[in-house]
Amino acid sequence: MADSGLAEIPATFVATRGALHAVAEQIVAPARAAATGDQFSLVAAVGGFATPRLPGGGCVRVDGLELVVEGGDGEEKRAPLTSLKESAAGVGLPDAGLAEASLELDSASAVVLAAAYQLGDSVLRAFFAEALPPAEATENQLWPEHFDIAIEHGNEQNGERATYGLSPGDADHAEPYFYVAPWVPPSDPTNWTAVGFTGAELGWAELLSAEDPHSIALNFFRTYRDALGPPA
Repeated sequence: MADSGLAEIPATFVATRGALHAVAEQIVAPARAAATGDQFSLVAAVGGFATPRLPGGGCVRVDGLELVVEGGDGEEKRAPLTSLKESAAGVGLPDAGLAEASLELDSASAVVLAAAYQLGDSVLRAFFAEALPPAEATENQLWPEHFDIAIEHGNEQNGERATYGLSPGDADHAEPYFYVAPWVPPSDPTNWTAVGFTGAELGWAELLSAEDPHSIALNFFRTYRDALGPPA
């Protein structure tokens, strides 16, 4: 294994990912929606994920195995992630209707998930910076529903638009992976061999063995961007 800073996936990863997904969907995203109206997407953050800065400053975030409410003055309330209900109440967030069952969490798995998001965020920012205006690229966001961090890129009328992202894994993937999902199925599907959807994927094993996972992932995006149409 190359010294890339990434780690092997622990056996507890899928359960931890599921628990943190629930935290994102049921606690962190609603906290943003309550503060901003209809905006609920999140961002990658050191230690996990977070709301963007909220009106008046501060944010709600997950840092490892802790739920954190950061005020505009920089003061923090922290609570361990035990159950959805107990954790939300522990930092003063609404807890009505949240489950009381204990969350299945492991610190090593949380570290891997945070590292995946940090890598995904870095690669997507670099890819976004290369986009020319015709691509109408969107800035990367972490979507609570699917728990992936992604952007949209490419001219839709020309059939070049696709979603480029980092998924922490799903029903078809036990491990994180980068993906490109074209909005219109390519006429030649030869190199679009993703599992569970029409697209392409770059798996964790390949990232783990690379000396420079960032470059491998960025070149993966570039390759499939160019396959869909002229660079933009």
